[in-house]
Amino acid sequence: MKLSEITNFLENIAPLNYQEDYDNSGLLVGHANDEIRAALVALDCTEQIVDEAIAKNCNLIITHHPIVFKGLKKFNGKTYVERVVLKAIKNSIALYAIHTNLDHVAHGVSGEICKRLGIQNAKILSPKNNLVKKLVTFCPIVQADQVRNALFAAGAGNIGNYSECSFNAEGNGTFKGNEETNPFVGEKGVQHHESEVRIETIFKIQDERKILLALLENHPYEEVAYDIYPLANKLENVGAGMVGWLPQEMDSTDFLQLVKEKMHTKVIRHTEFLSKKIKKVAVCGGSGSFLLKDAIAAGADAFITADFKYHEFFDAEQKLIICDIGHYESEQFTSNLLIDNIQEKFPNFAIRLTEHNTNPINYFI
Repeated sequence: MKLSEITNFLENIAPLNYQEDYDNSGLLVGHANDEIRAALVALDCTEQIVDEAIAKNCNLIITHHPIVFKGLKKFNGKTYVERVVLKAIKNSIALYAIHTNLDHVAHGVSGEICKRLGIQNAKILSPKNNLVKKLVTFCPIVQADQVRNALFAAGAGNIGNYSECSFNAEGNGTFKGNEETNPFVGEKGVQHHESEVRIETIFKIQDERKILLALLENHPYEEVAYDIYPLANKLENVGAGMVGWLPQEMDSTDFLQLVKEKMHTKVIRHTEFLSKKIKKVAVCGGSGSFLLKDAIAAGADAFITADFKYHEFFDAEQKLIICDIGHYESEQFTSNLLIDNIQEKFPNFAIRLTEHNTNPINYFI
């Protein structure tokens, strides 16, 4: 199998433009046309993971965390990052990371936490904006259905659970072609008036090329008039964290015991218990303290995440219970999530879950 087949699939699940600016998701080592025998999936890419890939004859490693976040100026093996990259290149192993882009989709890291805890009707806690654009074009009335349907087929017009969304208004367009033209309607050198439909629809920015190709290939005019506008609208199914409801309200002690069991964590750092029961729960895989205000605004009774600093615990202000379960612990099932998705798409592809725990933090209990 070509490496591009796998990476294209992963980037369809979690588009690269959904990642944070500081992130470095995507193909870190390797070439799109490489033939892939088998893949190893892990949360982190360490030397131990590369050795495991070599032993298992895997020439692709897929991880949640990128091994390279910043530019590397030297490759002399002095740091673990340099050693991992050098060993991967030496052994012709491709490295791929799917990090905050997977964090930002509803079926991603936080969604997996919701699934394991039985949280229902979960929605994105903090939706991202600037991910959609609006297309406006003008088309003869008779060809309007053809153009609209082509745009919809290319991915335009999706709003939440609705598809094929557009706004249409009829008007009068004018144009005059010179001697070099071959107008679809009208005559060269004569101003022509045509009854047209103004078609407006939205699309995700990663689909812009497909949308424009569909427009240009299906519009009858030689010169297609269109406008593209950036939108500040939030994309409700893309963003950080999730929030939903437990099937039944629980006492704080019982809830934390549930979290401890389902998330396979030894320790939970938490704020003081409140008098109310736990019903609405916010979650965020990885470092989620930046979402505390969003969790409070959403009316969550508890917020499960990791990496809260000491003083940040005070910010709960007895409005909810912060449950810091650990960074690795909150993301450890991401590997299972990736394997399930890849196996469903490529049932005959050899993909393996690492046997190693890459958590750099140990607990003395």
